[in-house]
Amino acid sequence: MAIDPIYSTALESSAWEIPQDFDTLFNWNYGDDRDDLLSLYNKGKTMQWDTDSRIDWTQELDPDDPLGIPMELFPLYGAEFFMKMSAKEQGEARRHQAAWSNSQFLHGEQGALICSAKIVQNVPDMEAKFYASTQVMDEARHVETYKKFVEKIGVAYPITGPLKTLLDQVLRDSRWDMTYLGMQVVIEGLALAAFANIRDYAKDPLASAVNAYVMQDEARHVAFGRLALRAYYPELTQQERNEREEFLIEACYLMRDRFSSVEMWENLGYPVKDCITHLDNSEGMKMFRTNLFSRIVPVVKDIGLWGENIQGAYRDMGVIGFADVDIDAMQEHDNEVAEEHDVRRAHVDAAINAGRSAAE
Repeated sequence: MAIDPIYSTALESSAWEIPQDFDTLFNWNYGDDRDDLLSLYNKGKTMQWDTDSRIDWTQELDPDDPLGIPMELFPLYGAEFFMKMSAKEQGEARRHQAAWSNSQFLHGEQGALICSAKIVQNVPDMEAKFYASTQVMDEARHVETYKKFVEKIGVAYPITGPLKTLLDQVLRDSRWDMTYLGMQVVIEGLALAAFANIRDYAKDPLASAVNAYVMQDEARHVAFGRLALRAYYPELTQQERNEREEFLIEACYLMRDRFSSVEMWENLGYPVKDCITHLDNSEGMKMFRTNLFSRIVPVVKDIGLWGENIQGAYRDMGVIGFADVDIDAMQEHDNEVAEEHDVRRAHVDAAINAGRSAAE
């Protein structure tokens, strides 16, 4: 079913049209000499999964705490007006915060679906077209998965202005590498860090599993962007690389500031000015915003967009320290965590089946 009935506020429109002007490239050479991309393509083929069978959707969520995240990690924890609320009022706030964040995941995944389809069309290398085609399927599955999860929460929120702005910029740009840069590096890199926050801290098994499985796919997507851009950017002029760095700087500031959740506080009837003041001064929120870039900064350095301007911007944001993070190790960890969820699910299923057999 459509999720229109559970939107917290009325949508301006149920559709969003973005005019685009880019070349669709055919490649009659059918090159197959990029072993790195072909290896990733093979992983993309073999690691497909079905959200209906891999995830146990019969699990119910706690309406007052859908994610099972410790109260201390709630954005307004410590704010005087929030701490004076009743447990029921705080539960409603936690439900809406879970709805808001997962709605943005949902909208971002649809953006990734559209972007990966665009990459298939206008990336010049056949090997890249192959892998991007598997990503299209991945992103469709992610949209399906987060839609199901938002429905379980029972409340949805429209796309935020900053995310919409960045998607608009990425989709309107005719250069194939800018789609990679905006989506694979910035949006998906940021999403991975946000997913990890839920995967690692959520006590609810459904919330944890959803994010663990999506992250397993997203790690491949970021690797795809790294491989393609790392080979391409040395071919550009310094001016062209400078243009990419300026885009990255603007996009990173835009994405950092989107977590103010103004529209959610307004919908809940909270004093927005007090909410923003608390968020700006909260050590927990500062740490959260900083950690969001743990997946972006090392990739930006790896692909060669590491001029003085972007290093200066990352110093200003307090995230330059992530430059030397081992992104390959992080991605391997993402895969291992997803596999651990599979093992736990298999163990539970085996126990249930054994119990049924014993009762017969």
